[in-house]
Amino acid sequence: MELKEAIRNRRSIGKVKMDSVDKALIEEILEAGTWAPNHCHTEPWRFWVMTGEGRGLLGKGYAEVAASEADPALTEEELAALKGAQMKKAFRAPVVIAVAVTPSAQAVVPEIEEYAAAHSAVQNMLLTAHALGLGAIWRTGAPTYHAKMREVFGLGAKEELVGFVYLGYPDMAPPSKAARTPFAQKTLWVSE
Repeated sequence: MELKEAIRNRRSIGKVKMDSVDKALIEEILEAGTWAPNHCHTEPWRFWVMTGEGRGLLGKGYAEVAASEADPALTEEELAALKGAQMKKAFRAPVVIAVAVTPSAQAVVPEIEEYAAAHSAVQNMLLTAHALGLGAIWRTGAPTYHAKMREVFGLGAKEELVGFVYLGYPDMAPPSKAARTPFAQKTLWVSE
């Protein structure tokens, strides 16, 4: 697949089959992530590949975040139902890769650049998944950044999750081609 084609045609695929994904394909996706640009070669990313019951790690995170924010008036049964519903979110794909940023302690590397590198790693992973014929979606949202989720993944003081890449074989047609604002409308050429 040509690079420009992959960039223009990749779409978030939120519905995938539960067929297992070959480990070699997952490793190819992870390898692509590690080739993202990063200041001073800090390689500030970390990955958790969750398959099978291992996805329960993420499910536990979703459940604990929901429980911590639940109405205290909920009965035990209602709270259990809420946690169960949140747990299921982790099982929407056969493979989920959590991606975190571990900012470097090097003073020369601004922390924001470490986040940019981790986000770039996710983009490389999404493009590679697309090129391999897999469906993928980068999921984030408030629970991703919640202290309970950080705790479940055992993150250090400065580490943060940047999202979850859900992977599998597509079980939906890709969304129609997306329109983009022409770059000329968002570009200022400076030559003097």
